[in-house]
Amino acid sequence: MPASRNSLAASIRAALLTADPRAKAMAARDTARQWRHGRLEFDLADGAAAMPRCPAWPEKPELMDPRHMPRRGKGGSEKGRIALWHALAHIEFVAIDLALDMAGRFGGAMGVEFVADFLAVAADEAMHFALLDRKLRSLGSRYGALPAHAGLWETAERTAHDVSARLAIVPMVLEARGLDVTPSTLERVRSQGDSGGAKILSRILDDEIRHVAIGTKHFIAICRENGESPQKRWKSLVREHFRGGLKAPFNDSARLAAGLSRDFYSGLAS
Repeated sequence: MPASRNSLAASIRAALLTADPRAKAMAARDTARQWRHGRLEFDLADGAAAMPRCPAWPEKPELMDPRHMPRRGKGGSEKGRIALWHALAHIEFVAIDLALDMAGRFGGAMGVEFVADFLAVAADEAMHFALLDRKLRSLGSRYGALPAHAGLWETAERTAHDVSARLAIVPMVLEARGLDVTPSTLERVRSQGDSGGAKILSRILDDEIRHVAIGTKHFIAICRENGESPQKRWKSLVREHFRGGLKAPFNDSARLAAGLSRDFYSGLAS
């Protein structure tokens, strides 16, 4: 008689509702591992109803409007370096929840491959956060010691009703932006003699290309199933749901490696 399996929806929800950053990262990785080993029951038919509107987060960092965030500078001083790594850690922390919510909220309709893809993304983001948290501690700081960007989860709330919109904005705008800015940050860190930090950023960049590719793959599949132009549909969703506009310059080669060719974002850049 086969062993009974635990609930996938409950495991994702529990990870989302874990506030402690390290514990959330561990819960995300455990959910992905349990799913990969076939120990979780696919029970996401009503996944959206099972997912919380907002994940649980720690009391610190203090979340601030992006317009009021203190400027980081170029990261040359010890204070500037800590601010850089803290900002990156916060992005990866929220990215754990974004990937978990993607799998849990939309996986019932999208299917097993979609769930497997985004649980793998969640595990990657958790690993990135763990690396960055360790980096902060090596500098005598910790995640939560500085204020952080409050707007990252707002995108999830604005696109909670539509998987196409969520895919268009989270992997294909927010994560794609990481492809644009990470190489220059990596070179700056390397020029400061921080080989360990450079290795972390190189790993993140490689993984983010794959994450953007996953989002783009599923977005294009939806558009083709609906008989829509992926490029036209993406531009329409970006105009509707993304505040701030796309900003050049773009890392065209990394974007192309992720399946995001210039005909997607040409004409939208400010």
